[in-house]
Amino acid sequence: MERWLKRGVDQAETAAVDAKVRETVERILDDVSSRGDLAVRELSVRFDGWDRDDYRLSAAEIEACVGGITRRDLEDIAFAQEQVRTFARHQRQAIHDVEVETLPGVVLGHRNIPVGSAGCYVPGGKYPLLASAHMSVITAKVAGVPRVVTCAPPHRGAPAAAIVAAQHLAGADEIYCLGGVQAVAAMALGTPSIAPVDMLVGPGNAFVAEAKRQLFGRVGIDLLAGPTETLVIADDSSDAEICATDLLGQAEHGPDSPAILLTSSDALARGTIAEVERLLEVLPTAPIARQAWDRHGAVCVADDDAEMVRIADRIASEHVQVMTRDPDYFLEHLRNYGALFLGPRTNVAYGDKVIGTNHTLPTRRAARYTGGLWVGKFLKTCTYQRVLTDAAAARIGGYCSRLCALEGFVGHAEQANLRVRRYGGRDVPYGGVVEPDGPTG
Repeated sequence: MERWLKRGVDQAETAAVDAKVRETVERILDDVSSRGDLAVRELSVRFDGWDRDDYRLSAAEIEACVGGITRRDLEDIAFAQEQVRTFARHQRQAIHDVEVETLPGVVLGHRNIPVGSAGCYVPGGKYPLLASAHMSVITAKVAGVPRVVTCAPPHRGAPAAAIVAAQHLAGADEIYCLGGVQAVAAMALGTPSIAPVDMLVGPGNAFVAEAKRQLFGRVGIDLLAGPTETLVIADDSSDAEICATDLLGQAEHGPDSPAILLTSSDALARGTIAEVERLLEVLPTAPIARQAWDRHGAVCVADDDAEMVRIADRIASEHVQVMTRDPDYFLEHLRNYGALFLGPRTNVAYGDKVIGTNHTLPTRRAARYTGGLWVGKFLKTCTYQRVLTDAAAARIGGYCSRLCALEGFVGHAEQANLRVRRYGGRDVPYGGVVEPDGPTG
């Protein structure tokens, strides 16, 4: 039976915070919708202290950002981008168009068509998260999206050079130095200076995630990717130092980032709690990580691997790191997670920054019904059909006529009846039903 040694804040408190976020985002979206660029500029000044006539970066500004990055940093960015691009290409190659003759003379198929444009949000308020540029822009471009727009907030009063360089090297077509809900709203709704996009992608804070939720329908979205979550699953083959390090490594994202240890070892659970406290005394980002751990950190002790699977699937965390004797057991049995990190040699930071899988992942239990951002998110799978012979048209038409009549759709039935008359040579009265050729069972 599961035992919780530490829990995060209760759902009632979370719901109250969510309500305030929802109301704030609604007001901002309405403002941008009605006042366009003027609202965007006022919001940028208000939230980021960032004011300029045109938030799109010029070619000269982009070149200056790239030129301001050291050779080593550029090489590291290039390495990370190549890993992301390589895996994205393999994903794209696994997606095939389909065409099959399902009955004599009946051909069905589908094509995988890229969306026309994508808006990629790259967070950068507390940290310049250039990795999000790799994950969104490269993946969109490998999918074949012709227009990719990026927005990232200023960092310390200027465009974040590393983010701009990453956006540019990844292949972004338009780069804007604009952050928060106002950036997401501008890309989705469009303004006189920013043409609207068809789809929004990328992680962000609770406000950005809520903006995407409210905009869904007017544009497509990848998923609801809010504050970072991590779940470490470990047994007594692991140790407290590695568990605590990996929990705090994600807790430093922000004060609203859950970090949970799920273990079958009571000793490891208590040791990890103690080790977290020790590390918080020396971690430079402890002011943020401490808030996340105190408010959203949790530790649960389970009886065995099977119970840990059940609990983990209920939590449905964004990141799930497995450090047990048999990590493949969890690969085989877990169903609800954004990304899985198997064994102590890998960790969430690898996935966040460099290893090649995408770090834009479902949060808030959305892993129950969706995976993370990948090439397929930018593709529309669109079906088509052909009927090649008169006999096939008449055959399908007979079934269609009777099924439409069963539902009461006379006009639908007449579409089928017309084909039966024209291609099957049968005398079917207008609004009638095509009778079977032979006896039915």
